[in-house]
Amino acid sequence: MRKLVLATMAALVATPALADHHMDGKDWTFGDGVTDERWSLISSDYALCDAGLNQSPIDLGSSNARGDVELETMFGEAAGTMALGQEKVQVDFAAGQGFGMNSGGTMFNLLQVHFHTPSEHAIDGMRYPLVAHFVHATDDGKLGVLGVMYTEGDENEGLASILEAHAGGSGTAVTVDIDDMLPADIDVYRYMGSLTTPPCSEGVNWHVADTSVEASAAQIAALRSGLGGDTARSLQPQGSRLVVAPAD
Repeated sequence: MRKLVLATMAALVATPALADHHMDGKDWTFGDGVTDERWSLISSDYALCDAGLNQSPIDLGSSNARGDVELETMFGEAAGTMALGQEKVQVDFAAGQGFGMNSGGTMFNLLQVHFHTPSEHAIDGMRYPLVAHFVHATDDGKLGVLGVMYTEGDENEGLASILEAHAGGSGTAVTVDIDDMLPADIDVYRYMGSLTTPPCSEGVNWHVADTSVEASAAQIAALRSGLGGDTARSLQPQGSRLVVAPAD
């Protein structure tokens, strides 16, 4: 269990964003991560991807406030199932395990983790080679995501468990110690954004760790191969949104 010191941002908890972050049989793909994807041209269901004013990802280096976000994570050894598809490497976690995060007094229950290469959010223009998005939801459907970026270094035990199960294909059972995939101390950037894939639903409570975690070059390459290459959406305008960086 890890706890960060205070700051209350109840106003940052928005209405539910009920949508599947990674759909099977999807009719869209990622682009080069720089050029606008224009997903709205594929389907009117994706209109918000181009018309929305609170889209993700963004460059977190353009934060306009500083503060210590009150965030408590409750993770450990979790059981799940591999869910693989086009541009998708994901673990769906079994319900009822009690894992999640408490952000500013709001409890978000862990649903799944999936990966992008490179990272979708940037910090001062820099994108990391890999990111894990731990997707959560409140009991009434508000979405909250914890993003953790990875740099090349020592092998990561949590990723090793996932990659071992990945070799078994979609539907393979996996047990992973989520704490192995997180920084020892978590300070986060905090803002309101969207899903980074169609339909780009807004109202997502984003938390992105400001400290990266090590993963081996082979692990990063294996996840990139499993995803089929680059899977990062282009950076979106921050607009008038509040983006809170860690106080330190």
